Amino acid sequence: MRTAFGATFDHPEGYLNTATYGLPPRFVTEALAEVMGTWAAGTLRPAELDASVAAARQAFADLVGAPVGSVAMAGSVSTLVGLVAAAVPDGARVATLPGEFTSVTFPFAAQQTRGVSLTELPPAALVERAGEFDVVAVSLVQSADGAVLDAPALRRAVEGAAADRAALGRARTVVLLDVTQALGWADVDLGWADVVVGGSYKWLLAPRGAAWMAVRPELEERLVPHAANWYAGQDPWQTVYGLPLRLARGARRLDASPAWFTVLGAGLSMPWIAGLDRAAVQAHTVGLAARVREHLGLAPVPSPIVAIPAPDAAARLEEAGIAASVRAGAARVGFHLYSTEEDLDRLLTALG
Repeated sequence: MRTAFGATFDHPEGYLNTATYGLPPRFVTEALAEVMGTWAAGTLRPAELDASVAAARQAFADLVGAPVGSVAMAGSVSTLVGLVAAAVPDGARVATLPGEFTSVTFPFAAQQTRGVSLTELPPAALVERAGEFDVVAVSLVQSADGAVLDAPALRRAVEGAAADRAALGRARTVVLLDVTQALGWADVDLGWADVVVGGSYKWLLAPRGAAWMAVRPELEERLVPHAANWYAGQDPWQTVYGLPLRLARGARRLDASPAWFTVLGAGLSMPWIAGLDRAAVQAHTVGLAARVREHLGLAPVPSPIVAIPAPDAAARLEEAGIAASVRAGAARVGFHLYSTEEDLDRLLTALG
C-alpha cells in the first residue's frame, strides 16, 4: 500500500505496467465493492450510475480542453474511431505513423473498399506533409515505446495548409488524436484537434470498458450513430421502447450504453485526476522515466513510457518481480503518479 497525490493505492511493489492497465485508487475499489454488493443483493439502481457517466464525461472534457457537449462515450476507442472512419468521403487520404496502434488505423483500413487509403510516414514527414491529406490519425503518445508526437507542429502545419486546401476546393485536414497513452499523466490542451479519443483504463485508472471522444461540432454533425441505442436518447430512460428515432443533441447522440461498473470507476478516478496539479504529475512521471533513459544511454523523450531494447530485459524484469510488458520486441515499462524512487531503483538494479 502507498499514498500518492493524496490517494491511497493497494500497490504491489515493482508495478511498472500502467501502459497496459492502471491501478485504481482505493476509493475506487471500495466504491466498486459496495456497488457490486448491491448487485448481489438485488438492490442495484442502474439509473443512479448516470451521474458517474456525467462526471467522467466532464472530466474527459476538462482534461483535453474541449466543451463537455462535444464528448461521446463508447466501450472502446476503435468503436469511436470507426464512426469517424465511416464518415470520411470516398477516396479520402489518411496519414498515420509506422507501427501505429491498430485501434487507430484499422477502422480506416476497413474503408478501403470505398477508396480510402492510408499512408505511413515517419513523424517529421507526417507533420511536414499533413496538409496533403484529408485525415491525420495518430496517437499522441505511441504505445510501443512512448514516443511523443509534436502536436503543436502538427497544428501549425494543418492550419498553415488550410487556405491552400480551400483554394483547391478541399476541406481542412481532419486531425484525430488518440490520447489513451497520454491522458492521465500529460498536461495537454487539445481543444484545437478535430477528434480526441481515449480509453479510460490505463493512465486514467478506471476499469476497462469505457472510451471517450471529443469531436468538433462541424464534424460531429457528419457522423452517423451506427450503433444508435436507448442511452443515446435525449432522455435515455424514456427512449427505451418504440419509434420514432429520438436521439440527444450534440455528441451524446453517439453514446453507447454504459458498462455499469466501468463507468462507476471512471466517474470517480477521472474527475480526481482532472483535479490534480497536472504539471506536477507530468514532472513526476517523466522525471522517473528520464533517469531510466539516462541509465541506458537512450535519447531523451518527454514520456513516462520506456522501451528497453536489451534482448534479455523482459526476463530480467520478471526475475526481479517487476510487472512490465513486451511490445514490438522490447520490454516496456511505464511510470505513473503512484510510482516511486524505490520502483526506479529496483528497475535499475534488475537491468544492471
